[in-house]
Amino acid sequence: MWEADDSRDLWDDTPQAHAPRAPRGDRFVTGNLTTDDLDVERSLRPQKLDDYCGQDHIKQSLRILIEAAQSRGECLDHVIFSGPPGLGKTTLATVVANELGAQIKTTSGPAIERTGDLAAILTNLQPGDVLFIDEIHRLNRSVEEILYPAMEDFALDIVIGKGPAARSIRLEIPHFTLIGATTRSGMLTGPLRDRFGISFRLDYYAIKDLAQIVLRSASILGVSVDEDSAQEIASRSRGTPRLANRLLKRVRDYAQVRGTGAVDIAIAREALEFFEIDELGLDWMDIRILERLAKTYHGRPVGLTTLASAVGEDPSTLEDVYEPYLLQRGLIVRTPQGRQATLAAFEHLGVEPPRA
Repeated sequence: MWEADDSRDLWDDTPQAHAPRAPRGDRFVTGNLTTDDLDVERSLRPQKLDDYCGQDHIKQSLRILIEAAQSRGECLDHVIFSGPPGLGKTTLATVVANELGAQIKTTSGPAIERTGDLAAILTNLQPGDVLFIDEIHRLNRSVEEILYPAMEDFALDIVIGKGPAARSIRLEIPHFTLIGATTRSGMLTGPLRDRFGISFRLDYYAIKDLAQIVLRSASILGVSVDEDSAQEIASRSRGTPRLANRLLKRVRDYAQVRGTGAVDIAIAREALEFFEIDELGLDWMDIRILERLAKTYHGRPVGLTTLASAVGEDPSTLEDVYEPYLLQRGLIVRTPQGRQATLAAFEHLGVEPPRA
């Protein structure tokens, strides 16, 4: 239940941007986006399932679920998308709304601070609307409890008054579809997770799918990119469409200033080398981390705090932003004693591994 209070307009369709990583320049994985970049990113987002590249199993499942709900004249069951940042959870939510022919209202977990905020959002929905909550695992627990009856019974329990005179009433709200997105599904509470009838986890994209995304984005941006160049950009994009589009725009800028404007394989490689993105998709900070582990500490295990100090980064940022991809590529491992470079890391850096 919630007590009536002042509410604010919390609709927010602006993607979250992270702070710059270091004075060396933008880190493509988490760099700040300008207003122009945000406008461009929105223009590159597919609007229909037919235009959405990759995640084929999820697309096929969504087609069936959407068609079934529409044939019954019902709202689609509540959906939760999970997975690493940049894989298209927000885009997919918009695609689902478009396929349903519904309006989408967008907000985020941290933006909903009070129960009245969520109540205002829910009571302003129209029948059949899609409510998208990004980073839903960061909802306040008291706010989250308001969602339970809203998701199950499409109702709000309201407390009017205080003390002995307080009374509770139930307010009906329009039937809607809630789509949640989370990068940390393990932080979702059990009661909230159980109320989502549909759950999908987005996985990293194959290079061929990323190459298709690059070619599609290039056509929208009016950039001439051949297939070999698209493949090269895709192979350095960490399996992430957001990064693929970001690299494409930087390669486009380089080709415009240092070349003829067209992107071929030579200019693509030259541009990516200029922006310090190597063949594995590692940037300068990734390399710095590996060099500290391999060269400074000679392959010995290093504690997170010590490693963070050595590279000049916050420990939580190191753990949440940098480590996942390095772990995925098998370049570092976590041990009870700390982080340790693997033989693959020594090989990639061209450094002789220490003798056992």
